[in-house]
Formats: sequence, C-alpha cells, structure tokens
Amino acid sequence: MISAQAWADAQRLWEFQQMSHELRPCSVAIGLGSHDLGVADVAADLYHRGMMPLIVFTGATSRTTRDRMPRGEAEHYRERAMELGVPADAILVEPQARNTGENIRFSRALLEERRVPVSSVLLISKPYEERRSYATARKLWPQVEWLCASTPMALAEYVDSIGDARLVIDMLVGAQQRLMVYPQQGFMIEQSIPEEVAVAYERLRDGGFTSRLVPDTAERK
Repeated sequence: MISAQAWADAQRLWEFQQMSHELRPCSVAIGLGSHDLGVADVAADLYHRGMMPLIVFTGATSRTTRDRMPRGEAEHYRERAMELGVPADAILVEPQARNTGENIRFSRALLEERRVPVSSVLLISKPYEERRSYATARKLWPQVEWLCASTPMALAEYVDSIGDARLVIDMLVGAQQRLMVYPQQGFMIEQSIPEEVAVAYERLRDGGFTSRLVPDTAERK
C-alpha cells in the first residue's frame, strides 16, 4: 500500500521533472531509448507538426528492454515511428548507447558524421526524465539550444500505462537522485533544487523507494 504522503511526494517530483518548454521548430530531434514507446509516438507527432526534419533514435538494450525490444530500443523506435507515417529517410538510428550520456555523445557523433548542421535540438524522453536528460545534454553539448518534450500525461495516467506504481515511484526517486549527485561527478549541469522537492525525495528514499538509486548511495541517509 502506497501512502497518501508518498503519492504527494511522487507528484512533486513528477512536476519538478517537467521542463514545460514552449516547443518550436528545431534542427533535429533526439529520441532517448527506453522501455517507453511513447517516445517514438511523441517524435512522430512532432515530425508531422513540422517541428524538425530529422529524428535520431538512440539506444541499445538494457535489462528492462532486452526481452521487449530484442532488436534494440532505437530500432524499435524507428519501426514505431514509421508505422506512424514518418518516412525512413527522416530517421537515423544510433544503436549503441546504454545511458543518457552515451545517448547524447553518440547522437552528436552520428550527426557530425552525416554533416547535419545542428543549432537546436528537441530532446524527447520519458515524462519523468525531462530535467535529467536536459541537464545531461547541456553538460555534454553546450553549443546547441535544447528543448524538452515528452508524452503529455499526468502521473496517475503514467502509472496506469506502466501498471506498477512502486516501480514508477522508484524511477522518479532515481531520476531525482541523479540530479543531485551527478553534477559533482561531471555528468550534468548543476540545477537549483527547491527545498520541498529535496524533502519529498528524502521521504520517498527513506520510505524504501530505492531500487533505481545509484548503488553506492542507495542506503545513504
């Protein structure tokens, strides 16, 4: 049973992760690989709205996706986007990345190899990882402008789509933890974290929502 306090804290983390960027046409979109095919759906929708002429889908497989996406996350995204009407020549696939940093670095290398001029990027992720993805991208490729997009949905809707409330809250806690510890490790830009967000994170962490924490800090109090 998840308490009302835990739900309220999860909602606070969910809202903090949303960047609420006003979208406009960009040079390219980068869709970050994961278990969530909604990333490909958002990319296809934005393509049809004229927000970018080219999409890079990036991602190998992980323990979460190796059974559901045996051909690799980026390849399954490509197939989904094509089902939704995106032409094959508007999609590039980067099939090697296994974390967000590699997603950005490898996508940049692929675009440079193809001589695609890039001044702005639509960064498409899962809803609860907008801010984490943005902080990573700004650190690794600061020369371009980054705008974030994800499936527009409420936390309750997302939980229903995944079917596992505890897992979703664990993932929110893990995303928040990385915003707090990765800047010191050089993986992200530093961002101001409101006190109420930090307190919500600490309550959830101390309440046992720890499966997606960085291992060496999972028990830190």
